[in-house]
Amino acid sequence: MESTHLLGGSKKRVKIHPHTVTAKYATHTPYAPQPGVHTHFPQPGDDGYDDAPSFEDFGSFVEETSDRKQLTESRKWPLTLFGSRHNDKDTAHKLQTVGGGEGSEGSAKAAKGSGKGVGEQLASFGEASVSASRLTWVGLLGAALAHGSLIVLTRVASERFSLGPLFLLLVRSIVQLLSLAVPLHRGENPFGPEGYRLRLLCYGIAYSLSLCCAYSSLTFVSPGNATTTWRLATTALSATLAFLLLEERLGLADGITIAAGLCGLGLVLLPAVDETNSDSPTDPAVFWRGAFGWSLSALAGLWMALALVGYRSLKERVGVGTALFTVSWTGCLLAPASLALLQEGWSWPTSVEAWLLVLGLAACSVIAFLGMTHALTRLHPALVSASQSLEIPIAMLLHLAVLPLAPTAPEVVGSVMVILSVGWLVAMKLLPSRVGGRRQREEYEEILDSPIK
Repeated sequence: MESTHLLGGSKKRVKIHPHTVTAKYATHTPYAPQPGVHTHFPQPGDDGYDDAPSFEDFGSFVEETSDRKQLTESRKWPLTLFGSRHNDKDTAHKLQTVGGGEGSEGSAKAAKGSGKGVGEQLASFGEASVSASRLTWVGLLGAALAHGSLIVLTRVASERFSLGPLFLLLVRSIVQLLSLAVPLHRGENPFGPEGYRLRLLCYGIAYSLSLCCAYSSLTFVSPGNATTTWRLATTALSATLAFLLLEERLGLADGITIAAGLCGLGLVLLPAVDETNSDSPTDPAVFWRGAFGWSLSALAGLWMALALVGYRSLKERVGVGTALFTVSWTGCLLAPASLALLQEGWSWPTSVEAWLLVLGLAACSVIAFLGMTHALTRLHPALVSASQSLEIPIAMLLHLAVLPLAPTAPEVVGSVMVILSVGWLVAMKLLPSRVGGRRQREEYEEILDSPIK
């Protein structure tokens, strides 16, 4: 219960409580930045007077931190696709960290845990982070399986249905335009937040150029050699570019593991015995045709490394759905240009099986893209690319089932080295955290928390 009396021009406000009675005097009405908000400012001589905000700053502070403004901003919708009415308010999808909602909820619960010591809270946070990391690596291995299936489906479509690789790239880009619904559903600008659209455009162009070069190389060299060269160049160049552009370094153990995987890919590229012992003269046209195909594969690796590093720098600003839409519409522009440049004919699917094959190819490409792009929010680009080297042995096994071709001895040894390197990489990141090893976890957290310059 409250009562107010006028005593000599001043107001006396009395609060009556069953146990205490307090009175507060004021010569004027308390300053209220908003209706219903009463604030008492310290007077000279009171504790905290020097730290009190000024009248000018306090009003804006209450306005910025009010719940009413936060609720209003959460309901805003961009009026146009190329610009928004308000500034860059992307803190909501900035928390799209890795591992999905389970890791995020676990981290929040660990941070809010009351009654726990600092050590217990840090341990809980570490376990939640490793749990999210397990989901990340599962997504990466699924992406490698999708990439391996993509290689086989592309070869089957080319040999049995006479569908050109660049035409398949164009069809999958058109199908992936449906990803526009994801950023629109989340209230995000499909062309990226303001201030980051040029970098997102460069990322999409680099990714689409990489795919165009990779698919064009299939016309000049075998799919196995083109894919292996592409993956080898991507892994090696992404490690170098991440250090030069983002100042992200690989640990010693990671570097050794990736180098072993690259050696395995090099063994896969070794020519067969019958090719090395061939005494017939080489046709210059065939030689230059093959050299052009190898060059396209290496160039595709360079563009893909730039794309991985580019998204790594945008991971806190651009969602996976927006990135997929960017790659899709840039691919719709660059794929026809590549078709016209290489004069590759248009060959539409003429049967239900061919259309099902094309749709399966598009689905595998979406799964592979989502797994890789999601992992880039947590892992070094070279680690993401090295894990995708599993597509080589996966494609080899699928070739034995679909297209019975016996692999050579270097291909078998190289594939085993790739499998062992990726398996050791996954075990080194995840298993030590379960048995209590702390040094490996600290190195892993350094990679996760490395700043983006």
